[in-house]
Amino acid sequence: MRPGLGERGEIRAETAEDTRAFGERLGALLEAGDVVILDGPLGAGKTTMTQGLARGMGVRGRVTSPTFTIAREHRATEPGAPGLIHVDAYRLLGDGGGDPVGALDSLDLESRLDEAAVVAEWGEGLVGQIAGTCLVVHLDRTTAVEEDPDSEARIISWRWEGEDA
Repeated sequence: MRPGLGERGEIRAETAEDTRAFGERLGALLEAGDVVILDGPLGAGKTTMTQGLARGMGVRGRVTSPTFTIAREHRATEPGAPGLIHVDAYRLLGDGGGDPVGALDSLDLESRLDEAAVVAEWGEGLVGQIAGTCLVVHLDRTTAVEEDPDSEARIISWRWEGEDA
């Protein structure tokens, strides 16, 4: 568990920029070896959150969804600072006919945890296997839209999971 974040919590982000700003605050806390799982339906703001994480970590490169590449690596701009590996586990899960754990293993993320944090969209129950502890962040757009159909808000909740949580 990282100081400044707590074991679990929840905030309401009214705009996409608010989502990025929360991600930036979280990104500033990340260290090499950290695994963050972003969970939520299509359009919930997982990539937007990752853009903020990258900004907070100070890594290079434009952050876009890694849907077709499965994983993108963003190198640190400062010597000794962690890089960011952005994974889209949705493609690993596929249609249920493949071996998602084998596909995850082929990315060899474990060997890069000493120099990078891993942020995985759609990774709950899969990517968490590469680290003893991970931070699961859920992005909920449904609740705010049910209250106000014109709302852009997201309810962002987080919790630490695993052996050291």
